[in-house]
Amino acid sequence: MTLSIELFWSFRSPYSYILLPRIVSLQRDFDVVVDLSIVHPAALRNPSYFARMDPLARPYFLTDSARAAAYHGLPFRRPIPDPVSQDPVTLAISRDQPLAIRLGRLGVAAAELGHGLAFADQVSRLLWDGAVTDWDSGDHMKRATARAGLDLADLTALVAADPAHYDARLAQNDALLRAAGHWGVPSMVFAGEVFFGQDRFDVLLWRLQQAGLVRRPITG
Repeated sequence: MTLSIELFWSFRSPYSYILLPRIVSLQRDFDVVVDLSIVHPAALRNPSYFARMDPLARPYFLTDSARAAAYHGLPFRRPIPDPVSQDPVTLAISRDQPLAIRLGRLGVAAAELGHGLAFADQVSRLLWDGAVTDWDSGDHMKRATARAGLDLADLTALVAADPAHYDARLAQNDALLRAAGHWGVPSMVFAGEVFFGQDRFDVLLWRLQQAGLVRRPITG
């Protein structure tokens, strides 16, 4: 029996980047379908979180995300530029967020075309693995999109034709995340149970095994 999980995921979340290779492998190797739901970054989805953040939270967050990436053998550097325009000291969030909005819309469009995981995987690597500075310039996004099996010009045209549709889907995904029982990403949902954080992947895998998880047949 094919099992299904829903993954709530954000391009700005380092833990979303750190989790994704395991999710990709899970869907590739096992009889599992992953329904990717792109959400707005927390700065757009829940800006009040930053207003009440403990001063110790951000320094720990920066240390822990780099450590978690190293533990899983992933190259890591915070994106340049940051997809969210936010003061690194005061955490004040700018009114205009063109990069975050663009990424979210493109991610939803890719998911609707059946390439959501591949697009998220390639673009999150572009942002987070440190190989590219100014990921938003030149042909970096075009090449990452091509590696995901899509054409950036076509994807951009879809979004431009009906941006309100993609904004509505993002808002809907934000609401569905809370309806599922959490507020943060990455969150994985299986059979109504939420597994929050990249460090809950093994617990999710255990629960899937309890439900009869099977490997896909080896072909070739």
